[in-house]
Amino acid sequence: MTLHNESTAALAQALLHPASIALYGASDDVSKMGGRPVQFLKRSGFAGRIYPINPKRSEIQGLQAWPSLQSLPEVPDHVFVLTPTDTVIPAVRESAALGVKVVTILASGFSESGAEGVQREEELRKIARETGIRILGPSSLGVVNPRTGLVLTANAAFAEPDIPPGKVFVASHSGSMIGALVSRGKARGVGFAGLVSVGSEVDLNVGEICAATLDDPAIEGYLLFLESMRHGTELRAFARAAHRAGKPVIAYKLGRSAAAAEMATTHTGAIAGEDDIADAFFKDLGIARVGVLDALLETFPLAKRIPLESAPKRVGVVTTTGGGAAMAVDQLGIRGVVVEPPSAETLKRLEQAGLPCTPGRVLDMTLAGTKYETMKGTLEILLAAPEFDLVLAVVGSSARFQPQLAVKPIVECAGQPKPLAAMLVPDAPEALAALTAAGVPCFRSPEACGDAIAAVLARRQQGQEPRLPAPGPARTLSEVQAYGILDAVGVPHAPVVLRRFGGEADPLPFSYPVVAKVCSADIPHKTEVGGVLLNIGSDEELVVAMATLRSNLDEKAPKAICDEVLVQPMQKGLGEVLVGYRVDADAGPIIMLAAGGIWAEIAKDRSIRLAPVTVETAREMVLEVNALKPLTGLRGKARGDLEALAHTVSALSQLALRPELRVAEAEVNPLLIMPEGQGVTAVDALVFQQL
Repeated sequence: MTLHNESTAALAQALLHPASIALYGASDDVSKMGGRPVQFLKRSGFAGRIYPINPKRSEIQGLQAWPSLQSLPEVPDHVFVLTPTDTVIPAVRESAALGVKVVTILASGFSESGAEGVQREEELRKIARETGIRILGPSSLGVVNPRTGLVLTANAAFAEPDIPPGKVFVASHSGSMIGALVSRGKARGVGFAGLVSVGSEVDLNVGEICAATLDDPAIEGYLLFLESMRHGTELRAFARAAHRAGKPVIAYKLGRSAAAAEMATTHTGAIAGEDDIADAFFKDLGIARVGVLDALLETFPLAKRIPLESAPKRVGVVTTTGGGAAMAVDQLGIRGVVVEPPSAETLKRLEQAGLPCTPGRVLDMTLAGTKYETMKGTLEILLAAPEFDLVLAVVGSSARFQPQLAVKPIVECAGQPKPLAAMLVPDAPEALAALTAAGVPCFRSPEACGDAIAAVLARRQQGQEPRLPAPGPARTLSEVQAYGILDAVGVPHAPVVLRRFGGEADPLPFSYPVVAKVCSADIPHKTEVGGVLLNIGSDEELVVAMATLRSNLDEKAPKAICDEVLVQPMQKGLGEVLVGYRVDADAGPIIMLAAGGIWAEIAKDRSIRLAPVTVETAREMVLEVNALKPLTGLRGKARGDLEALAHTVSALSQLALRPELRVAEAEVNPLLIMPEGQGVTAVDALVFQQL
């Protein structure tokens, strides 16, 4: 099942397979942006009808020009508006009135230009809502479909003729990147099934556009160049549908820098940086996120060979160049991919076959010399070895002038069930072409090689689709109300007693010492107003503590409504963590496990996933937090109840399946980890609930 229906089929047709195109503001001058689409469409052999619109000319580049859209003999499927910003809205209105299906806007000067631009953008959205016309852009350089000669773009890079058709579809926020990818792809023998410059996404967005193409059998995978995570809901839906269709998605997203956004009043928003959430979003939806531009083009064949379900992790390497292999192993290692050495059984099979190589973490055939028979026999044994999920062959100088020695065996082994990839150390176009034609994932640099393999192996199985309340404003709950939410999802917390200021003091149901905290929805951060007192040892001390809390409130939070004090027994665990849940505006619900105390924000030692998560996934998260390693019994230390922690992380994440609780954000900080078998205990909680 895909996201396809009648409306998306019409969108795909008008966007990528239009029978007729109107170029609003076309120019006779091919050096101008308004003249390029006419030139490109004519030269590429586009079979549809082209209507240049220009009231000042009767002919443009040999084609009849028309004074307006209304004067055309038919309603075009697609209108490309090439005129300046102040003419865009009238052109879109005119297109919508005629019943045009899609309009693409080249001009900028919208939300990025200030208040007036924001107003223009809202007007475009209103037109789309009221008329049903779909808008691509603004700031879109257009659409290209090499299969049909549709080169509907003002991008100067498409002056290069003979754009190779292929199997991957590109959607990019950056218009210039579609031209860059075409030129880089052409040099690698990589073709495209379509390219779309998405621009500002005032209406159509990356996820919706890609989803509309999922039923196209010529498209086997997707490359995304993203500047932001806008429209995460549509991107999430597309990723899930692409997985069901067996079409891998590879993404390059800007924003890996350390500049993280402060997104909420809880620590969760501060610690989980924007890009870290994006990273979890991609991995948990099975999208291979690369960080090297060359890898964006080179990863698809590998992702195609390795279905998400197989989840391979063990990589074996064979090489004809020790230095080249060392670079590849280094690039894999810094990305967390460990190269597996061959087993004793595999080494024995190689020896029995008379295949000379230097054993180690990498099978090095450098000293034996590069020979066809040696490489072919070694690859066959490695591809049959159970200790490897993926085999990487690193080829040295022979790849350039003697590809028959080491490259030919790789091509011949390409059809085996186990994935085989290659990295060529020299510049070897002939060998790369042969490998590409054979469908072998091949890499030109150790950086792209390491990045692509790590990105594909980092993909995770897609979890359960969340069910969320409609978005809206939220209110802060008091701590005791927050514990009610924790009770609803099964997160254990310390026992609590509420005492009113000036009320009767009933005996406590637990022993001293205790902690006393002001309890009010108006005071989410109690320590900032002197609202927490520790180590209270008796009834008399508790009376004094309550008087102190009242005095602190009167001084530091006089406007806050607070009539109650929450009393809990003092508890101490082997360690403490922060567990946070929040509904991110772009990525949707996430769950985070982080080191507790000051390290939560200083070290950012944490693990993030899309919510909800299973207990098994929560166990993986526990292993990813370095501060928890001592609680595994390391060097004789006491073991903490990490299994109870995993169950608690999973339980809090189930808020993503409980829309009736209306939780926008929830944080347990700290959650105490008790000795093994004694569970975990929340001793503070902060919850934001939608109204």
